[in-house]
This record gives sequence, C-alpha cells and structure tokens, in this order.
Amino acid sequence: MTAWASVVQRGPSRGHGRGHDVPDHVRTADGRRLQVEISGDPEGRPVFLLHGMPGSRVGPKPRSLFLHQRGTRLISFDRPGYGGSDRRAGRQVADVVEDVAAVANAFALERFAVVGRSGGAPHALACAALMPGRVTRVAALVGLAPRDAEGLDWFEGMTPSNVEEFTTAVTDPDRYAAGLIPRSAAIRCNPARLLDELRSDLTHEDRLIVSDSSIRSMLLRTYREALRTSVYGWLDDAIALTGPWGFDPAYIGVPVLLWHGAKDAFSPASHFSWLAARVPRATAVLEPKAAHFAALRALPEVLDWLLSAPSGA
Repeated sequence: MTAWASVVQRGPSRGHGRGHDVPDHVRTADGRRLQVEISGDPEGRPVFLLHGMPGSRVGPKPRSLFLHQRGTRLISFDRPGYGGSDRRAGRQVADVVEDVAAVANAFALERFAVVGRSGGAPHALACAALMPGRVTRVAALVGLAPRDAEGLDWFEGMTPSNVEEFTTAVTDPDRYAAGLIPRSAAIRCNPARLLDELRSDLTHEDRLIVSDSSIRSMLLRTYREALRTSVYGWLDDAIALTGPWGFDPAYIGVPVLLWHGAKDAFSPASHFSWLAARVPRATAVLEPKAAHFAALRALPEVLDWLLSAPSGA
C-alpha cells in the first residue's frame, strides 16, 4: 500500500455528519445548478478544492478519516459544464468566484481556504484576487500562467498534445469542439483511454504515480464523471484558460502557495516562475524531481499549509 492509498477516498462521500440535510447541489443567482460534494469533518475548517481539466468534484482527494483528523471540511463542485453542473457558456476564469460564493453562501461559510490543481489552479488564484475578504489562503498546484503573460513564451516546454489543444481552442473553437465530442464520448465509455493518450507525454515519475491502483481508480472515476453529461466543461475550460482571465495575479493580496514540479511538461515550470515573480505574497515551492501528477501526492501537506493560518484570518 502506498502513502497515497492511505489517504485517497475510494468512493463518493455520502455521509457528511449531518444526515440528509446536506444538499448535493446549489443553485446560483442566475439559476444554474452546481453539483457539490463535501467530505471530512462537517464542523471542520472549510477548504474548497477546485479540480483539473477535465475533472469533477469526485477527483482525487484525501479520504474523510484523514480530513477528520485534521479538522478539515473539504468542499468540491463540478465547474460549469462538467458532471452534474449546468453549463455557463463564455465563462472566464474569474467567473468561478460567483460559483464559489454561491456554494459558500449555501453552507453559511464566511471565511474559507481554496486549493486548485492543474486547470483548477488559475481558478483558485481568481478567488485569491477577487475574494480577499472571504479567502484566508490559496494554493495553486501545477497551474498555468495567463496566456497574455508579458515576457513568457507560453508554449515553451509544453507537451505537443497540450500545444495543439490550446492552440486549436484559441484559433478555431468550433473545430476544437467538433474534435472533443467523439473523443469525450470514447473517454466516457473507457476513461482509461485518456491516460493511454497521455502516456507518451508522461515523465517516468508521472507514470509511476498514475500506475498506482488507488490514484488510477480515482482518476478514471473523475474523468468518467466529468464527461458524463456533456463535453462543455472541457471545452469552456480550455477557452477560458487561454483567454483573458478577468483579473491580474499581481494584485492578489492574500497568502498564496505556488507548488510545481520542475519536470512538468503539461504546465511548464516557466509558468510557475512567472507567477512566483508577480504574486506579491507567494510562497513558491518547486520540486526538482516532480512532474505534473506529483501534485496529487502533495495535496495532504498543502492542506496543512492552508489551515495553518490563524482561525480568524
């Protein structure tokens, strides 16, 4: 059994310590449905977990026992267009703030921390920039920098599959959508197909991680759930990440942890360096031997950092 297997949650979190009064979805001000999942200590300090691309609320996370021991209530939801959440066409990265606020309000949460991994990392930074009165700390793991980042060669060091995907999303979104429809249908039927597609782009370190049976089962479950109802979450994520984000990371005022693997080819470490030089209160951690999927194993320690702030912060 690996260290990760001791903390990963294998199945959907159904019991939250409050019986049937905990809703599994929230309605936004404009009437959209957001599918929500809560795990851990129902009275614990709240942390939002923002999933990757493609991903869903059931993505890899520490199991409830681990979260209980640390007094953590982990809240995750499907971004619009994924899983059980309604689409929000034309969304920007910054629009996640409205959805986080809707979920927080539904559960009467005034203050909370946020962590985002991969495609969720820029969305976590949006919360840091635009919700300074409610967000205590933010962690962004293996994330991207803005597409218009000054002085950054955005595609340098990026795996060819990501270069092609993001380029097509920017230059020809209709063609990108047309290609995603059959691809996502095949992945929905056999989610292992996505890991097989990525295999040639994975470093040796990442191959070892995704070969772990516990991590692999969680990844397959989140991919299947992400694409269960539509391809729009994936499509809109790619367009949002490569378009204007709607905020400037230089104006983030809350403490931020930037965590990255030096060998990451999906989100090159140059993106991490660009953000580390511009986010004012960033704690920057670059792991020399790690790549993209190593962020999964870093999550428990990241949660400890998020909750190390004073309770009133």
